[in-house]
Amino acid sequence: MSYFPADMPRPEPTMDEARFWDYCSKRSLRFQSCAHCGTLRHPPIAMCYRCHSCETDYVEAPTEAEVYSYTVVHHASHPAVAMRLPYVVAIVEFPKMPGVRLITNLTDIDAGGVKIGLRCSLWWDDIGEGMFIPRFRPVDA
Repeated sequence: MSYFPADMPRPEPTMDEARFWDYCSKRSLRFQSCAHCGTLRHPPIAMCYRCHSCETDYVEAPTEAEVYSYTVVHHASHPAVAMRLPYVVAIVEFPKMPGVRLITNLTDIDAGGVKIGLRCSLWWDDIGEGMFIPRFRPVDA
């Protein structure tokens, strides 16, 4: 069962994001890197901001991350999420991937227990039709 109800709006990938979501459909969290200088970046963009190359690779991310920032959502921005309130939207970072951060949901934790630096692990939320969303939960959950 998906974390959010089935009528929750689905991601609509842009051309630059298509490969990221293709990897997610295979339950593989990968981030874009420059094929020329190796700079990691997320969200995916067409050109490296460091060397201006348009050649890209994708690098597999570790399955553990740390909470960089977060907010607890108390007011539904869409009717589909009203039954899930409150929920945590977090920005997680990957210590072994400098500069890469991902906006996600932090699940399986009481909102009062979330802390900056909290170690969390990846889980794949099956939202149907072959689409999986990367979400995180505390390492100890």
